[in-house]
Amino acid sequence: MLSVTHTENFTGARISGDFWDLDEVNQAIYIVVGDENKYYNWEGSRKRILGISYEIRHASLADRHVDFVGNGLSKESIKQHQNVTSQKNIYYSFDYLWPELIFTVIALNDFIRLYSKDHLFPSLDVHVTTIRKFQSVVGEALHSVMTTEEYDRFMSVLSGNETNVQEYAIQFVDLLNLNYINLTKEQREKSLGMIALKLAVQDKDYQEVRDQIIKSANTTKSDIHKMLMTKEYPEIKW
Repeated sequence: MLSVTHTENFTGARISGDFWDLDEVNQAIYIVVGDENKYYNWEGSRKRILGISYEIRHASLADRHVDFVGNGLSKESIKQHQNVTSQKNIYYSFDYLWPELIFTVIALNDFIRLYSKDHLFPSLDVHVTTIRKFQSVVGEALHSVMTTEEYDRFMSVLSGNETNVQEYAIQFVDLLNLNYINLTKEQREKSLGMIALKLAVQDKDYQEVRDQIIKSANTTKSDIHKMLMTKEYPEIKW
């Protein structure tokens, strides 16, 4: 079963599941976001989403964390069925920065809408329902650190049609990531709800950053998603 929990220092989320859990999510993401340039105005957001696909793929290949989880099979059941087997299943997991993960589940809303236009029964589409489950377990993990008002507002945005990451200034996600890393554990826990809403509703701080990015992009005649951050990420203590 796919699960999302907080890392020890609240720096990120630990996403865990067996091979099939992770592979199902990864396949759904690739199919829903489409090929490169299919939705060009969403290309920056698409690349950020593919960042988590990269981590999911490597985790499923045991390149990240490997855990052994009890599968409920008792010694008596093993004897009864005369099977030589393990009482534990292998689960794979990886850690992912919270602001980056929150942006990912928000951005997936746009791609679900785009993907759904070409499908008769999108609410029953296996790939859409897989992504919705992924969004729901992320939301459940955030519930423990949000106020009731923050949680209700965030889940309302996530479950509705309010999100819009078309031509999103993805550099804003980097800024939030870097600021979040530099907080204390206690500060991260207290601010996570506010960060989630900041990403969901695109407040004035986002608009200011986007305006700056657009100004720089116009000078170099570049697309805003191709503008690079100059700051490097420090070593992360999860």
